[in-house]
Amino acid sequence: MERMEKAGCPMPPGMITARNCGTADKNGSYGSRIGLSANETFPNIATVYVQITVCCEEIRYKDEITQLLIHELIHAYDDCVVKDMDWKNCAHHACSEIRANHLSGDCHYKRELLRGFMKMRGHEQECVKRRALMSLRNNPHCSGTAAKDAVEAVWSICYNDTRPFDRAP
Repeated sequence: MERMEKAGCPMPPGMITARNCGTADKNGSYGSRIGLSANETFPNIATVYVQITVCCEEIRYKDEITQLLIHELIHAYDDCVVKDMDWKNCAHHACSEIRANHLSGDCHYKRELLRGFMKMRGHEQECVKRRALMSLRNNPHCSGTAAKDAVEAVWSICYNDTRPFDRAP
């Protein structure tokens, strides 16, 4: 959150909410500025819809909340610093998902073991790709091969982009 402030993206009160979402397959979400006119920018956050929701029914541990918040804040950071961020653009969405899954710790080997994935070498990159694809396939503009092509096209640049961190945590 400190790095977002430094990038010119203050966090508005109420940006992060916790609620029961009524779904067992979703721990949280990020709602961006989709649908706003092109002249509205993230730094004018009082006029921009930005919302992180934590779905309480599936969260069991503090660590899960921390990981989820970092993941969603990476999306908010990308929305802030990327010029003309377009969540309908599969490459833009793929890049943010790659970064969020890589930098949030969501693909840590312990999490993967709990999900039933037990590969010891290369698990992290496979997880990041798998989870990025899952998110993209939920975007109506990025279904099928468009999702896979977008992930492959932006992989090396986005996986190695550790902003707002100095290095991958």
